[in-house]
Amino acid sequence: MPQVSEIRERIVNAAEGCFARYGVGKTTVEDIAAAAGLSRATVYRSFAGGRDEVILAVVQRDLRRFLDRLAGRLRRERSVPDAIVEGVVDAVAFVRGEPQVAALLTPDAAGHTQAAVVGGARSLLDLCADYVRPHFGAAQRDGALRPDITVEGAVEFLFRIISSMIVMPREDEPREFLRTYVVPALAESN
Repeated sequence: MPQVSEIRERIVNAAEGCFARYGVGKTTVEDIAAAAGLSRATVYRSFAGGRDEVILAVVQRDLRRFLDRLAGRLRRERSVPDAIVEGVVDAVAFVRGEPQVAALLTPDAAGHTQAAVVGGARSLLDLCADYVRPHFGAAQRDGALRPDITVEGAVEFLFRIISSMIVMPREDEPREFLRTYVVPALAESN
């Protein structure tokens, strides 16, 4: 008999496939259950919140993939301003370049995804904060980040910046905008 985590993973995989095939707005719990080869009741036992909870699980998995990539980038960047700018640019490119992530942001999916993400926003922000906390703490100890900001506040701020850049792309090079307006909000000026 499969473990609970294996069943949940099957459901998330099936949901991601259904979202890509039918769109988030048209995918039902029945579609996900059929694609996973499970009963509807099993999906609800695994995800008591139903479709919204499944959508959130797909978003969390994609976010973890990005954060794994970001952690490597943070170790390679030479400065905190570079890490902020390149991290934001990379996040926007990741969302736009990953079909399964982009499928969650189509106009058809927007209301459904937004409802799921709003309900789980705290868990998404906490996940991000946990990933960047070691880098954030080291940068504050080194005097590269403002001492009066928290990792949670900085993550939320950057999440909002990234979201706006995804929804309203800049016509010009975003790095200069980020260096001028975003970096000073977080980094110490030396």
